[in-house]
Amino acid sequence: MRLLPALLFLAALAVAQPAVGSTDKDAGVGFVRVWPEWRSADSFVRIKEYFGAPEDTGRETVLRSQPSERAGYYFLVRTTNPGAVLSGTKFVLEIITPDSPRTKTFTFPAGLPAREHVFHLGLTGADWTGEKVQPVAWRLRLLSPDEQELAVARSFLWQMPAPAES
Repeated sequence: MRLLPALLFLAALAVAQPAVGSTDKDAGVGFVRVWPEWRSADSFVRIKEYFGAPEDTGRETVLRSQPSERAGYYFLVRTTNPGAVLSGTKFVLEIITPDSPRTKTFTFPAGLPAREHVFHLGLTGADWTGEKVQPVAWRLRLLSPDEQELAVARSFLWQMPAPAES
């Protein structure tokens, strides 16, 4: 009987994890991890800003749908690229929110550095309605300059098959 709660927890954890994968196995470009979460504006403030310096994101790249707003729903994306820097790539985030069944699409142009790199892709300002709101489903794709899919990650509900029409 003690084993049942642990197994249920592990099953729930497996379902909650986004499906992460690389579609270009030869190149090795892909997502190591995608972690969606709400972040307050204060979570981005560094000590330098209290002394008048501009925002410093360190070694990570922060891209926002509304650049002047910091608070929002972010996708922390760790990428891997064993080759050279890829310029002209872009992240395409498709998301379904509780307020509408229509898919909203956001594009974040970004060069992909060699090795591993962390990106914070933020839906900020009017693009996200609040701290308590969670997406219904989402899909994140990394596209090459010629629109080839280099990597994809999606939530569990995004990968559900469409219901049969009757």
